Amino acid sequence: MNAVIAEESVNNGWFAGARTGLGAMTADAVFLVCSLLGVVTFVERFPTVRAVMVGVGGVLMLYFAYGAALDAAGDTETVPTGGSTLPTRATTGFRKAFILALTNPYQILFWLTIGVGLLEPGRLDVLAYTPYVGADLAGLLVVQTGSPALIVGFFLGIVVWITGFPAALRAAQRRVAKFAPLVAGASALVLAGFGVVFLVDAVRTLV
Repeated sequence: MNAVIAEESVNNGWFAGARTGLGAMTADAVFLVCSLLGVVTFVERFPTVRAVMVGVGGVLMLYFAYGAALDAAGDTETVPTGGSTLPTRATTGFRKAFILALTNPYQILFWLTIGVGLLEPGRLDVLAYTPYVGADLAGLLVVQTGSPALIVGFFLGIVVWITGFPAALRAAQRRVAKFAPLVAGASALVLAGFGVVFLVDAVRTLV
């Protein structure tokens, strides 16, 4: 998500980056409601469904990586908009992040474990649920749960990040002439890397 936010921020401006982050946050809100209603448990109950979602997420990441690579190469198409030009993908950030989040089973798993757990009285080992490296991170971040204020604070933290992160990128971009291509290139590598990981994961599960 940060790779997508970064790409949108440096290519289309602060608002586009913040709007992209809002798309991811909206998906989190949807997952929170669905997890409280018990809907998303369906995904974890059926490995084939989870594998398909992982595969779709991997394909989307590779597709977005291709777009980021084009941006890094300076091959972004533009269309006239009221006498000026605007990248054709400038208005897709919110939709891109929202769809990518909805096809991410690890985000669903987060809300099945950490998200709902924040509302249940007790203690929660947050990093223990991290995909692939959870066992190594267990015990590093344990929080007291049971207050709705934790959920409110969680989303306020997201708001701070999705507004501050694009602002920091734009500030750096004003100081470094080649910053946008570098960020777009790095975003392409991150998205492509996770896309491959997701596809491998999906194939292994289905096989």
